[in-house]
Amino acid sequence: MISRRNIRVKVMQTLYSIESMNNETEPDEPIKILQKNLEHSRQLFTYLVYFITEVARYAEVDAAQKAHKHLPTQGDLNINTKIAGNELVWNVLTDNSFKKAVGEYKIVNLIDIELIKKIYQALAESEEYKTYISIQVRDKKSEKKMLEFIFSTLMLPNEDFINHVEENFIHWDDDADMMVTLMDNFFHKPWAFNFGEMLTKEKWDFAKDLLNCVLDKKEYCLEIIKPKLKNWDAERIAAVDMILMQMGVCELLFFETIPPKVTINEYIDLAKEYSTPQSGHFVNGILDNIHKELISQNKIHKKNFRNSTL
Repeated sequence: MISRRNIRVKVMQTLYSIESMNNETEPDEPIKILQKNLEHSRQLFTYLVYFITEVARYAEVDAAQKAHKHLPTQGDLNINTKIAGNELVWNVLTDNSFKKAVGEYKIVNLIDIELIKKIYQALAESEEYKTYISIQVRDKKSEKKMLEFIFSTLMLPNEDFINHVEENFIHWDDDADMMVTLMDNFFHKPWAFNFGEMLTKEKWDFAKDLLNCVLDKKEYCLEIIKPKLKNWDAERIAAVDMILMQMGVCELLFFETIPPKVTINEYIDLAKEYSTPQSGHFVNGILDNIHKELISQNKIHKKNFRNSTL
């Protein structure tokens, strides 16, 4: 579910946290911080999915409230609740891993009912929704498309929703793009998601190895990076840039299955996204220079860092 790029972001966040602690951590603390960062993402993803199901189910609440008005109109008595029975919604709500995650994170306590109501009202007034409820039959494509519409058009651009999420999830700014990707994957393959397991064993091993490699080989990586900074003062370079370059050097040297070109492109993109406007170009120049030098010196043997003499 979580991609290698997502893992790199989580490792970057973990290393930044360790830097903020002046690298004064207990031996097992970095892995615990990484696990906590990954758990934050799992909680946020679970919440976003739950929020969408609540918007869909609010159709029944709206119908019941209007039907019980003192003098209900004919329209009040004939609210279309098709969205509340959306097949994808109910597949999610009956999924055991989802139910467990909702309970574990006490997701219900985070929900803002008034915000649910406002987003449902915006949904009910949209042409997309009117078209959806006008069709009697259900099909997987339109069921999925309606939930995508709620998320991408009614939730993400909604300032009240974003403020609400930022108040409850401190990592929203760092995780927003990851969540958009995860939600897109979820809408396309909902049956493939296990809310109790955001990472496969292979990806968790990658996350741990990348983190431990950067911590273990930090001094060696800095010896390679600092000569390439030329007129740059290493102390004044953005902390995120330095972390990303160390991660990049570790991948270039010690991760057997990742091609160097993939590594460099990944860290350029992360620098653009998470650091300064100039960082992508800066990180690109440094890593490309280092890569060429390592090749010329025949130092890229792609051995696991635990087995390396470097």
